[in-house]
Amino acid sequence: MAGNDWINSYLEAILDVGPGLDDAKSSLLLRERGRFSPTRYFVEEVITGFDETDLHRSWVKAQATRSPQERNTRLENMCWRIWNLARQKKQLEGELAQTNAKRHIERERGRREATADMSEDLSEGEKGDAPSDLSTHGDSNRGRLPRINSADAMEAWASQQKGKKLYIVLIRHELNFRLLVFNYYNNACSLHGLIRGESMELGRDSDTGGQVKYVVELARALGSMPGVYRVDLLTRQVSAPDVDWSYGEPTEMLTLTNLEDDEDEMGESSGAYIVRIPFGPKDKYIEKELLWPHIPEFVDGALNHVIQMSKVLGEQVGGGKPVWPVAIHGHYADAGDSAALLSGALNVPMLFTGHSLGRDKLDQLLKQGRLSREEINSTYKIMRRIEAEELALDASEIVITSTRQEIEQQWRLYDGFDPVLERKLRARIRRNVSCYGRFMPRMAVIPPGMEFHHIVPHDGDIEGEAEGNDDHPTSPEPPIWPEIMRFFTNPRKPMILALARADPKKNITTLVKAFGECRPLRELANLTLIMGNRDEIDEMPSTNASVLLSVLKLIDKYDLYGQVAYPKHHKQADVPDIYRLAAKTKGVFINPAFIEPFGLTLIEAAAYGLPMVATKNGGPVDIHRVLDNGLLIDPHDQQSIANALLKLVADKQLWAKCRQNGLKNIHLFSWPEHCKTYLSRIAACKPRHPQWQQTDDGGDTSDLDSPGDSLRDIHDISLNLKFSMDGDKGASGNDSYLDSEGNLGDGNKSKLEHAVMAWSRGVSKESRKSDRGEQSQGSVFPALRRRKHIFVIALDCDDINSLVEAIRKIFASLEKETTQGLIGFILSTSLTITEIESFLASGGFNPSDFDAFICNSGSELYYSAPGAEDGPFVVDFYYHSHIEYRWGGEGLRKTLVRWASSVVDKKTGSEEHIVIPSEQLSTNYCYAFKLQSQKPGLVPPVKELRKALRIQALRCHVVYCQNGSRINVIPVLASRSQALRYLYVRWGVELTNMVVFTGESGDTDYEGLLGGVHKTVVLKGVCSSANSQLHLNRSYPLSDVIATDSPNVSYTAEESSSSDIRDSLQKLGCIKA
Repeated sequence: MAGNDWINSYLEAILDVGPGLDDAKSSLLLRERGRFSPTRYFVEEVITGFDETDLHRSWVKAQATRSPQERNTRLENMCWRIWNLARQKKQLEGELAQTNAKRHIERERGRREATADMSEDLSEGEKGDAPSDLSTHGDSNRGRLPRINSADAMEAWASQQKGKKLYIVLIRHELNFRLLVFNYYNNACSLHGLIRGESMELGRDSDTGGQVKYVVELARALGSMPGVYRVDLLTRQVSAPDVDWSYGEPTEMLTLTNLEDDEDEMGESSGAYIVRIPFGPKDKYIEKELLWPHIPEFVDGALNHVIQMSKVLGEQVGGGKPVWPVAIHGHYADAGDSAALLSGALNVPMLFTGHSLGRDKLDQLLKQGRLSREEINSTYKIMRRIEAEELALDASEIVITSTRQEIEQQWRLYDGFDPVLERKLRARIRRNVSCYGRFMPRMAVIPPGMEFHHIVPHDGDIEGEAEGNDDHPTSPEPPIWPEIMRFFTNPRKPMILALARADPKKNITTLVKAFGECRPLRELANLTLIMGNRDEIDEMPSTNASVLLSVLKLIDKYDLYGQVAYPKHHKQADVPDIYRLAAKTKGVFINPAFIEPFGLTLIEAAAYGLPMVATKNGGPVDIHRVLDNGLLIDPHDQQSIANALLKLVADKQLWAKCRQNGLKNIHLFSWPEHCKTYLSRIAACKPRHPQWQQTDDGGDTSDLDSPGDSLRDIHDISLNLKFSMDGDKGASGNDSYLDSEGNLGDGNKSKLEHAVMAWSRGVSKESRKSDRGEQSQGSVFPALRRRKHIFVIALDCDDINSLVEAIRKIFASLEKETTQGLIGFILSTSLTITEIESFLASGGFNPSDFDAFICNSGSELYYSAPGAEDGPFVVDFYYHSHIEYRWGGEGLRKTLVRWASSVVDKKTGSEEHIVIPSEQLSTNYCYAFKLQSQKPGLVPPVKELRKALRIQALRCHVVYCQNGSRINVIPVLASRSQALRYLYVRWGVELTNMVVFTGESGDTDYEGLLGGVHKTVVLKGVCSSANSQLHLNRSYPLSDVIATDSPNVSYTAEESSSSDIRDSLQKLGCIKA
């Protein structure tokens, strides 16, 4: 294996021991060797895929041992460790094979069932094209969006965008979260790492790498594009002593380029900004693995920023109407999770870029064999990360990748993306044929952009540069040039340049072997290896040190002194000068990595006029297809590497042609080109944003008795709500109320007008009978708009009596504030509105005790309407249109019914059905199922049902509720926590003024209720038994996503009384003592 020459050395030492090998204690591997080669076995069968750091360290100690007996003993022990590694590897290979086989069977079954549901016969277009003509994500190579290939084309495109004003939001969860906003208002999200516009600390830690630079430059480039009014890059605000003060600044404006011609379009709030949202520990910088419990808090803060900014932009360029983001773009898994929740709360399109994917990382860590799956999840929270990426697939309109390799080898590992099924769905969409509730995100390959305006490729060679005259004196050589050329006997020979860290995956040792064993190549060229920075080899990480030692041994073996340069130090600012030096010598840039996800250095080298030789595995294939400036090689074929390098160095005409092609086509990887393709993709998305009409009062709570409030609220009802006597299934649908444009039909208008007048008369009667406190609640609709604080009761009790008792305690603890009319209550539950009505009656409660009811696990939202002749509840009609994104409807229902019929108890012999569909409990936006038995092992855990539906491209939110006796399947972005965010967006109910009461456990959506900017009171002793079954088979531990030390969460005493509850509220600052 390349880079592991030390293996050969110590195995040769074992073989050289001689008579000791015949001893009874000899290694098993060596006793049975016969014609068997231990070296070959070890390299090819054992070490491949494992991290051999510990073995290398043991070998170094063995080599340093003077005593032959002790040395032999150490080497003997190493052989047994090798044998153990081999056994581990075989076991791991078996487990991976079983996992892959199971995944293949599940995916094939999902495809068959999806195809059977889509009842029409498949056309030729749905069967897929030849592999050479159709990419994995369904794009024909011949039918892609045209690229900009000239400055004139860019100007023509820019002129078409002059009238647009887009707002874009980018999100990145490193130290910062990126939200990109166009007016075009675009938002980008990036949550982890340290993000700022200038002097980025790249490499400071594993969370602050090239992805940070990419997102900042993307925001800056988008902000410079015609038609883009504002871009917000949302990230985390940190004011910690161990980081620079600039990361604590709430807003940072990014310097834009190329705006000279568009200054007349600039406005007061236009441009690109880094917006830092405070969430998590306020004075501490934490790694991305520890951010998961704090993501709801970020979502709430980002939601507040976007709403406020939309209003500001509306005043500036929207004619007084809010300007919503055209897209929210999440970067990395945690930002993808946040972007999904934020886009769902705002009902705007979402984009996602994974950068580095969790499933791929999990496979790589398992292959290394150093950590078990449990240890990997404990260290990296990898299962939570994978679930976030699956949710991003569920919610995204577009997934942006850098290369096809990312789609073909990484995204296809996910349940939510199947390239074969995606092609079939895409074909049906093109033919305008129903997909029966199935959706697949669009995969778009858009390579990262670069800035080339400052790069000026120079012609000439070393001799020409060294000369000069009086008119054009020679400029001083960059300091890095003599640092490199001092290694060479003949520095004028063409330079083969490799720029990569000393990592076995980069395949540097194979490159040195290819160079050393090809005499014609050594005679024609020099080799320069830029392998990072080092002081002492002993201080380097052992894996990097082993690679460097192997390189040094190969240089000695082939006597390459004077032909290979390997400087110890270089600065980031030296890299352009290194490219220039290689180009001056008419050299070649090479990337021989075993696999390269993208290959940004290849683009950088091409910009300086360097032809390339690159691996055929991964992103370089796409780069070569566009630039056509070099040759692709098999990284495992040493001779292929030598032949490609020799061909480019020896053939000057080919070298000149490759150089010219690279310089001619390099603009295709510029930021303007990237942004043009990016904006074109966004323009193809169906626009979505909140649909309701805004009232003039804007939810102002300053005057509770304003005489105009009632009239304005009645106007709201006539536009946005429909009434229901009993809240049954028929009342929850929207098909009979909306026309094709999403507006109310004429017939339904008259019905609503009649209902509004009836409700108005009821309110008037009720007002005359009530005292002033009741008038303030009855005369303004909905009443929660006028509350100072909202208390949300989200207790998932084991039985109705326990819920009744808990609610009475909560009411008693807040009796004083209730009589003043300053607070309101919301009941949040998995029950239907009919069940709630029965529950209220049995418990002695009045519907008017609550301002709103979140029903069916968050898929229905009702308001109380005291005194209305048509019933005590009003359903929020626009909440349905807000959550129906990617709702599978009848196609989903049929799949769920088929799944339910397959879940049987085979042990009894009668094959009794365990899961029963419940028509009575189902609505148009919630399919309910009853569980006849809750025995462990009979009912698949929630993660398995969610996985089965994703494989069939059905996007939904599965909730196991009521202590495992019911399953509610609702729209993918609907939940009880999302309903609270909707109330903020719709009615201006401040999330910071909400208090949520929960038990010690609850339904499988329980985690969403604990995080955020609202306060949470956990009633100990309530819902404590639900934990045993519902949360035992989770994809990730509940502890990974709950912030136990949050200042917003308070725990009551066991079996708490009303006074205990009041004490907890006082600790949170919600009420006064």
